[in-house]
Amino acid sequence: MHQPPTFEVVGDAIREERMQAGLTRIELARQAGISRRFLCHLENGTRDRMSPPLYIALRTALQATDTRLLAPPRPIPPERK
Repeated sequence: MHQPPTFEVVGDAIREERMQAGLTRIELARQAGISRRFLCHLENGTRDRMSPPLYIALRTALQATDTRLLAPPRPIPPERK
C-alpha cells in the first residue's frame, strides 16, 4: 500500500523553538494553522509525522530550519536495499 509523503519531526526541537520564539502552544498552533492538540502531540512525541503543507506552515511560523526540526534519516535495512 502506498503511503503519502510525510515529514518526521523532533518534538523536543519544536518545543524548544516555540519557547525561544516566546510563543504559547495556542499562538503557534494558530499561526501554523494546526490544532493545539496536534501541536501538543508533536511536542510530546506521541505524533512524529506531518504532511508537507502542515510541516511547512509550522516551520515558517517558527522561522526554523529543516535541520533543526526534522529527525535524522533512518538507515535502510540491508534487506530493503
